[in-house]
Amino acid sequence: MSLIVLGTASHVGKSVTVAALCRALYRRGISVAPFKSQNMSLNSYVTADGSEIGIAQAVQAFAAGIEPRADMNPVLLKPKGEAVSQVVLLGQPYKDVQIRDYYAETDMLLEEAVEAFERLRRRFGHVVVEGAGGAAEVNLYDRDIANIRLARRLALPIVLVADIERGGVFAQVYGTLALLPEDIRPLVVGVIINKFRGDAGLFASGVTKLEELTGVRVLGVVPYTEIRLPSEDSLSLGDKGQQAAGRPVRIAVVRLPRIANFTDFEVLEQHASVDYVPPGTPLAGYDCIILPGTKNTVEDLAVLNRAGTGEELRLARERGVPIIGICGGYQMLGRCIIDTGIESGTPGEHPGFGLLDVTTAFSGYHKTTVQVRRRASALGPILSRMGEVAGYEIHMGETEQGSTPEAFAGEGAATPDGLVFGTYMHGLFQNPGAVNALLAHLSERRGVPFEPMAAAGDTAAYDDLARHFEEHVDMDVIMTYFQDATGRRAGA
Repeated sequence: MSLIVLGTASHVGKSVTVAALCRALYRRGISVAPFKSQNMSLNSYVTADGSEIGIAQAVQAFAAGIEPRADMNPVLLKPKGEAVSQVVLLGQPYKDVQIRDYYAETDMLLEEAVEAFERLRRRFGHVVVEGAGGAAEVNLYDRDIANIRLARRLALPIVLVADIERGGVFAQVYGTLALLPEDIRPLVVGVIINKFRGDAGLFASGVTKLEELTGVRVLGVVPYTEIRLPSEDSLSLGDKGQQAAGRPVRIAVVRLPRIANFTDFEVLEQHASVDYVPPGTPLAGYDCIILPGTKNTVEDLAVLNRAGTGEELRLARERGVPIIGICGGYQMLGRCIIDTGIESGTPGEHPGFGLLDVTTAFSGYHKTTVQVRRRASALGPILSRMGEVAGYEIHMGETEQGSTPEAFAGEGAATPDGLVFGTYMHGLFQNPGAVNALLAHLSERRGVPFEPMAAAGDTAAYDDLARHFEEHVDMDVIMTYFQDATGRRAGA
């Protein structure tokens, strides 16, 4: 069988719960795949065949010990602003739509999602399904293909996840269950209370009260943990706070209005003070400045220009501060962006910051999605130390090289001293070689010791997450929903 994980709200921990379940089943020798019918996120991942899916489903696939594929997230919505999103269908760009028009296609999209689920179930045997946002959005019941309509079609057992950290957990759980449609409510087989801080034993009476109020058993109270997995969407930006405060090396990531794939910098957060700074923030005092990816390069460039970021970058360049652009940030560092109306909806030429001699043109509704492995150039003190790195490209627009040398073999651009460079490669700073190259140079400039980052095992975080989950959740109950046709537990 399979299982659906729904939430009382966004950001309660559904994605992490699915990843933990996938890893726990994998550790028991059970073949399982993750699935989220519809995801809305600007943090995405490119599969081996060039399909684009939400990064959370890629992480869940790795936790399950399998390669990510488009069927795991058949519908990905990438917000562009003004109530417009790009729809990525089965890994490929479908169209840009107003949200009100999107809802006119949900019948078709639901069928695509159900077919993708069935392909996963035939291939892997078991599927852990993740809902989206809060399950009890009553105004969306007629068009919600991620929660209620999907649950009705699949008719699978449901586990409800609630977040106790922000308070109101009794209202979250009781209210959600009370508002579920009558045919869906009986499918809920358990509740998981997530992000508990302190002694979970003190909540024992709370568990009893919840079970009395709802008639649904509480499967576990999971303590808050710092196990690091990539963030699913922009809601996670608010959690970053001052977790790296006090570390001598300071990196500014410009928090673009439509920032995308900020997971690119979450490894750096573990080794330096990384601040996500709004446009207009003074950049003096930072050892490195990064312009990240964005879903709307032209519009975010205009925001930065109005905020005076161009002058801040010019001053930083004069001070010898490294400036790095990733994807849309790379496009902004060039001389000019030519848009035929594909990217922003309005044709025109838009001057970039002019730190790199490249020009980007948006001339067609085509998206590059590919996994890459490249060797960094020998330019300057950062790129020359990186060696070979791997990542993935997700971008619209084509960039033409001028006199600026390449930053990586066949891609990107850099100044001759290597202190300003841009690349389309997402995931660059998830390579230990790239992290060490950057932080070694920044530490030397600051005159502080530097300890190289070790090449950690890819599976360590997933195993830690599974152990944490198993310690606090009744896995015997969970396992009853992963049985073969004879009623035996799968893998037994």
